[in-house]
Amino acid sequence: MSNVQLFNPSQVPAFAKNRKELSPMSKALAGGSLGGGGKRISIKGGVFRLVNGGKEIASIEDRHLDVVVVNAAPKIARVFYLKSYDAESVSGPDCYSNDGETPEANAVNKQAEKCSECPKNIAGSGQGNSRACRYQQRLAVVLANDIGGDVMQLTLPATSIFGKEEGDKRPLQAYARWLAAQNIDPSEVVTRMKFDTKSESPKLFFVTMRWLTDDEFPIATEKGKTDEAVKAVTFTVAKTDNVAPPAPVAIAGTKPKKVAPPVAEEDEEPVVRKEEKKPSAVPKAKAALSDMVDDWDDE
Repeated sequence: MSNVQLFNPSQVPAFAKNRKELSPMSKALAGGSLGGGGKRISIKGGVFRLVNGGKEIASIEDRHLDVVVVNAAPKIARVFYLKSYDAESVSGPDCYSNDGETPEANAVNKQAEKCSECPKNIAGSGQGNSRACRYQQRLAVVLANDIGGDVMQLTLPATSIFGKEEGDKRPLQAYARWLAAQNIDPSEVVTRMKFDTKSESPKLFFVTMRWLTDDEFPIATEKGKTDEAVKAVTFTVAKTDNVAPPAPVAIAGTKPKKVAPPVAEEDEEPVVRKEEKKPSAVPKAKAALSDMVDDWDDE
């Protein structure tokens, strides 16, 4: 029996029956087509990793993780890096936009006045036919087996946001639209995140596991209103990890502009400034999910 069969949208709990409309978060995750320094989960290397203050404290052997989405950034962001990744030295992006339309004022090496006019937003400006400026979606989630626990940031790359569904395997926007078509808000259910084992880069699919109980739902709702949840959907990874910003880079015929110390930002993982790529080591430490939660509770 599949996960979709296990979840029955028609068995609506009381809290969902009393809801008048879907939340702004639901509409944001569906791509707007419906009208509208803390802890984080990393998917680096195709592994779920728990990170606290920029330090990885545990990794999860399972290829899936059950969470409740309690908040989401209203728009898809963009980030651009001048140089490639390095496993040893990290920095925030050179240019970034929280709304996907205009670079932030404190971007150190702004590439254009508008994202729509930016040469880094053209197919082929990155590796292969990709764009050098990357999309990302920020979520605030709690673990399904610890709904009253820590709110964590989850930053998703474009491959986990866009694309078509494959049976019950759906990227984020397709998943949110599937829920919305059945009048279900993402904050009302337990969502399973599963790695696409056919993808060379980290890519997630999303599957509904069950409704929250009437006792769990108000807890999840309050978690979505906390400062931690707001920061999770506002800060990018570099700011969450307190990573330093890059240095200003002079453009031919111009002088580097002087700016106030910018907010360090990041895409999916901290970025490194170097000319050539180096292989990154995968931590050997593995831990059970319950042990990870205990570790965080002790901090």
